Amino acid sequence: MQTKGKLFEDLAQLMTNAMGVAHEARGEFETAFDSWFDRWAASRNFIRRDEFEAVRLMAEKARQENDSLRRRIEQLETAARKPAARKRAAKPSVTKQK
Repeated sequence: MQTKGKLFEDLAQLMTNAMGVAHEARGEFETAFDSWFDRWAASRNFIRRDEFEAVRLMAEKARQENDSLRRRIEQLETAARKPAARKRAAKPSVTKQK
């Protein structure tokens, strides 16, 4: 009876070790695959999601700044036209007489 217990213990130990090796092999495979995929994507000029998001945020900020500057220019142009219109209205028109 003692030999059967030892056999099952040995078999259980073997399975436990095999699962540990499989788990470590999976980790190694994932690391190797991630590395390979990064090199493959870089060779095809793909960008990573975080890089895309950073550029998207920069473009969004630039668009907001452009809109703000456009409104400011329109305000300044409007303000520049008003005094010129007042000056023309204030000056009497002079006609030359022959």
